[in-house]
Amino acid sequence: MQSVPSYFQPDVIKLERLTKRYDDVTAVDGLSLTVEAGELLVLLGGSGCGKTTTLKMINRLIEPTAGSIRIDDDDVLASPAHELRRHIGYVFQRIGLFPHMTIAENISITPQLLGWDADRMARRVDELLELVELDPDQMRDRLPDALSGGQQQRIGVARALAAEPRVMLLDEPFGALDPLTRDRLQDSFSRIRRQLGLTAIFVTHDMVEALILGDRIAVMDAGRLVQIGTPRELIHSPNGDLVRRLMETPQRQARAVDALHENADS
Repeated sequence: MQSVPSYFQPDVIKLERLTKRYDDVTAVDGLSLTVEAGELLVLLGGSGCGKTTTLKMINRLIEPTAGSIRIDDDDVLASPAHELRRHIGYVFQRIGLFPHMTIAENISITPQLLGWDADRMARRVDELLELVELDPDQMRDRLPDALSGGQQQRIGVARALAAEPRVMLLDEPFGALDPLTRDRLQDSFSRIRRQLGLTAIFVTHDMVEALILGDRIAVMDAGRLVQIGTPRELIHSPNGDLVRRLMETPQRQARAVDALHENADS
């Protein structure tokens, strides 16, 4: 039996001077950071800061111009990209479910490519539907357009987990959802990640989401890393105006809500 590379196990992700250039535009500029095993690192920043480009380079959807990407001790650039992707869970904002395939078929795509037998795939589908809090009997044979947006995003998470990855990459997965559904899915994903011990990188431009979900937050601007630290560290010790403004926004919103409560009670 062929040995399984170590990046298929609980991992440390290490980026060293990762760079992506498009002609005269540098989308990611010498980015270096480490994600510890079992950690959720949030990439936070405005549009065009390089966070999604970074995520796609880790999964080889975009090839870097320079630098290295290592998962555990393996250079992911030295392996076939399609092999890497089959062992890293990826969740998109637009979900990308195949409309002509049932929910069970959508979830089973990667296991089928890996040669799983039908019984194993069926068991895995039901396990994952239960994990994302959906009834397998009601869901497995339905088509995506019969589901709500929140249900479809839960299926997107289940599909990303289908081949039992230890690394997940999430690109603004809850950004298009209404606030109540988004809040429920944030709670659900946090539970799943801790239950499975996943190492994850989560892209968002939402400061509150970053503070709630992230073990650490990496703030990016113009393709560069501005500051990385725990939510508490960024709130109490911002290293510049950009980070200070980002962290002040949710605090200002919280104070405004508190003021509304105080006025209602007076």
